[in-house]
Amino acid sequence: MDKNTHWIITRRIFLKSSVASLAGLTVPAISYAINGDSKARQRTARFGLVTDCHYADADAQGTRFYRESLDKLSECVTLMNAESVDFLIELGDFKDQDKPPAEKNTLSYLQTAEKVLKRFKGPTYHVLGNHDIDSISKVQFLKRVDNTKIDSNRSYYSFDSNGLHYVVLDANYRTDGADYDHGNFDWTDANIPSKELDWLRKDLASAPGAVVVFIHQLLDGTGSVYVKNAAQVRQILEASGKVLAVFQGHHHSGSYSNIAGIHYYTLKAVVEGHGLQNNSYAIAEVHPDGSITVTGYRKAKSTQLRSNA
Repeated sequence: MDKNTHWIITRRIFLKSSVASLAGLTVPAISYAINGDSKARQRTARFGLVTDCHYADADAQGTRFYRESLDKLSECVTLMNAESVDFLIELGDFKDQDKPPAEKNTLSYLQTAEKVLKRFKGPTYHVLGNHDIDSISKVQFLKRVDNTKIDSNRSYYSFDSNGLHYVVLDANYRTDGADYDHGNFDWTDANIPSKELDWLRKDLASAPGAVVVFIHQLLDGTGSVYVKNAAQVRQILEASGKVLAVFQGHHHSGSYSNIAGIHYYTLKAVVEGHGLQNNSYAIAEVHPDGSITVTGYRKAKSTQLRSNA
């Protein structure tokens, strides 16, 4: 498809094409109800998800087509504007770098991608990924993006929208507690430090109702793509009795699991594959009863996550 060709896909058309993938899907039920203000929860909360754009003005390497991520992100933003979602969040690895890296170019790639994301006519948010700080610092990244109404010094934070509480986590810390900074890290050594865990406990305790969590590295297992102390983080999420789902990036092929009634949905990466047909983004709809519908576009998977509420 030519990049100048206008492309849009309506929910009605998409859902017709994906109904077979939703039909008969068996998903473990979730037991947490929406406990927030009933007036605020009269309509479904809807937000857009995109991850792992890895944008850089660089030649393709293997299955990663770095330059094409701008057109893919633009397509996503166009759809999200047409659907009038509550907000749009990218789940990390927003940009990439040259080989060898040049800080000036890295910052340029970040700013170029941010201009495309900011075409969304609503609040936007970022989750820090390991590639976001491969040749710059967290401060440099955060000062050049807009997390709507969030202090630009915050790498992990929370916000409320349409009766739900949302938590954004940062796992870009080494085992020794140091921030990832200018590539001074091993990407398999991802951790949520004690100060962030303490903040998370307090934030969840003060949340008035149901919670959705966003993170880059995965929380639902062990291995190179998972947060090292993921079990400790899960324990905090489960103890709160409020978390409906965790949305993740990082693992480019995507995945899904359910642990102790919390859904863990990993979105497929934008950067993988040539052409818009290999794009990936989704809309998540959290219904008043606590069930969640994930509508995947292009290569992203559609899923119906049921609730016992």
